[in-house]
Amino acid sequence: MKSARLSFLILLLAFTPSQALSAAHKPNIVVFLSDDHTLRDASLYGSTEITTPNMDRVAALGMTFNRAYVASPSCGPSRASLLTGLYPASHGAEPNHVYPGTLDKPKKLPAYLKALGYEVVSFGKVGHYKQTADYGFDLAQDFSYANREAIDNGVKWLQKRTSTQPLCIFVGTNWPHVPWPEDSTEFPPANVQIPPTQVDTPNTRAFRSRYLAAVRNMDNDFGKVYDAAAAKFGKDFFFLHTSDHGAQLPFAKWNLYEDGTRTPFMVVWPGEIQPATRSDAMVQWIDILPTLVEVAGGKPPADLDGSSILLALRGKTTAHRNSIFTTHSGDGKVNAYPMRAVRSDDGWKYIHNLHPEFLYTSHITGQREYWFSWVGKARTDKNAAQRVRAYQYRPPAELYDLNNDPWELNNLVANPAHAARIAKLSGQLDEWMRQTGDTKSVFGPPTYPPAPSGERSQQPPAAKP
Repeated sequence: MKSARLSFLILLLAFTPSQALSAAHKPNIVVFLSDDHTLRDASLYGSTEITTPNMDRVAALGMTFNRAYVASPSCGPSRASLLTGLYPASHGAEPNHVYPGTLDKPKKLPAYLKALGYEVVSFGKVGHYKQTADYGFDLAQDFSYANREAIDNGVKWLQKRTSTQPLCIFVGTNWPHVPWPEDSTEFPPANVQIPPTQVDTPNTRAFRSRYLAAVRNMDNDFGKVYDAAAAKFGKDFFFLHTSDHGAQLPFAKWNLYEDGTRTPFMVVWPGEIQPATRSDAMVQWIDILPTLVEVAGGKPPADLDGSSILLALRGKTTAHRNSIFTTHSGDGKVNAYPMRAVRSDDGWKYIHNLHPEFLYTSHITGQREYWFSWVGKARTDKNAAQRVRAYQYRPPAELYDLNNDPWELNNLVANPAHAARIAKLSGQLDEWMRQTGDTKSVFGPPTYPPAPSGERSQQPPAAKP
């Protein structure tokens, strides 16, 4: 008995007040979100077309994830998944522009952190524009469309803050979301690189030039936010950067291809995360909320779809998810085209297009000059005709070997050699849809392909041999 008391006293004395303070300490949290940024368009992820120096230098201080994914490739459902830790079918904001559930259900990220003693604020596009104000932030401002003041206002607010309460601040830039800058002289159209998924026309080059100028603006905003946080907090902060989905270009935003759902993702946490490291662990936006809860000293709820990636961040594991599930249900009247996908850890992607009888349309097919240049070129160019048709006419199912076909150009679903793989992946996808309560609903009026005798201009004429 005396031995037990002595051991207890030794342990009590060894646990000094400074250690007790450290154990209870809550780090400040900074989350910087970009808007419509394709992962490939960053030097951090291998681009030779544009350098993103701020992303590069900050990544050198922490961990970069090579295989991070959003839950949905459109703004509303993607951001709702970040702020609830749930898949779109679970939180209810399946199509774009819809708010998840009600004001109090499901529980939102600010409520979790405020219960742990944090002040939680947002500047810029964090929720889907005006929806941001309903998520329960202590302060939410500058969330209007294409707001260009949010970054500077967020930085100024942070610099003037005097409270000692632990802080979680979200700062969301609108870049590189459209409208893209008119001045893109840094990226001459003749020098831009046209991805194999795109059709090379003068209009395509002009618009890609402007998109890259928008990426440059995003990287500048990134640097401002990180530097302000570092100046304010020194080494006492957790910093996370990611983007809500890919760019507003064909086969990216509003699509379950890699350019739509795979996203930049990095975390810096001095003293906790090894600098200049990269992880192949598959992580997803639904994992951010439980991760922040754990970083803040709480226990992540068991009823979330996401799970904390803290073990991966600390280098305790090199894996997180075996499969990534993604969903898209549409964007208003111009994009009623529901689809679901599963991506396996060994590099296979299976996409189920719920209504292949619909014509795939988007803001791009109705508004973008470069799209009309694609349709025009398709009249005489076989490759252009194939690209236009691939964008608008989807088969019921698609299978891609991402290790050997990273641009997802070769659909292997009809290859009998992959029958067992298709059965496994489609079974996993069906079970995930069942578990999340996915009703496979169609939101908005669909567009149908023209009848054989129709004159709808969206259908590309067959290329001349």
